[in-house]
Amino acid sequence: MRAAFARGGAGIGSVEMRHVPVPDPGPGEALVRITAATLNYRDLIMLKGLLPGLTKAPDYVPLSCAAGVVAATGDGVTRVKVGDRVSPLLAQGWIDGPPDPRRMLGASLDGVARPLAVFDAESLLPIPDTLTDQEAATLPCAGLTAYNALFDDQALSSGPLRPGHWVLVQGTGGVAIAALQWAKAVGARVAILSGSDEKLARTAALGADLTINRHATPDWAPAVRRRLGHGIDIVVDVLGAGSLDAAARVLTENGTIAAIGMLDGPFNWGRQSHEGRRIRAVTLGDRARHAAMLAFAARHDVHSIVDAVYDLEQLPDALRHLESGRFFGKIGIQIKEQGERP
Repeated sequence: MRAAFARGGAGIGSVEMRHVPVPDPGPGEALVRITAATLNYRDLIMLKGLLPGLTKAPDYVPLSCAAGVVAATGDGVTRVKVGDRVSPLLAQGWIDGPPDPRRMLGASLDGVARPLAVFDAESLLPIPDTLTDQEAATLPCAGLTAYNALFDDQALSSGPLRPGHWVLVQGTGGVAIAALQWAKAVGARVAILSGSDEKLARTAALGADLTINRHATPDWAPAVRRRLGHGIDIVVDVLGAGSLDAAARVLTENGTIAAIGMLDGPFNWGRQSHEGRRIRAVTLGDRARHAAMLAFAARHDVHSIVDAVYDLEQLPDALRHLESGRFFGKIGIQIKEQGERP
């Protein structure tokens, strides 16, 4: 089979396709025929070496989010069977407790940019029938991050999101659009910031209640407060340090900054407050949290937005598309069968 490989810190230009043998599942493992994957900003972080030492050396298979079908199982596997549609946890083995950074797909572990891959069977989750493979492949990173930003009752000052709450989302990438969709599913209201009127119109079609062009209104925090007559309960912050002042100003007294990104400058992930407002560093979730998100998507019939789909052989082009920022929601990768065993 042909799989993609890259070198951490060497950039998009290091991505190349290679012929490699199909792996066999060992005890407790399952071989999955991957049909769909999606890109995350995290993939660029690994390629550019912005977090040194996290990728396998000298090279690794990139990408972390995928969906597919179980093709074979090793001894002792009872969680899945051949023919099951599944999606792997990004943090392999994170059943409960803290995650292990040494077991992250598309970084310390080889990722999903390949037609067939072996995973820990306990780290596979069944895909609801309501989701296509490409939709399911958007969820392990971006979808779960957005879900945790809104529904973690232990971390949010105002409690988990509920009808009547206001969420402010920055941008129109994968996390932002997932947050919009999750929030609207429970009857919350959503304000969106973007530098593109065209993208803002697309968010309005998805149910955004307030849209603001951040280029036309750079001092957006007071503008949001004026238009709403009150503050925001949760800011889903995908930018980072450079936007914290505005995020704090737009929040209600009991509001929370759900800190996710580092697009706008480095962020101290140990920080717990800014200008008197709570900061919560958002991470992924364990298997139970991932399963809860999938059940939520099925119950509310939420369908992820995939803006463009590339073939695996076009992965460098897809990554440049991601780098450009000229996309809405997610960028997908179609992984076609090539006639290999099994």
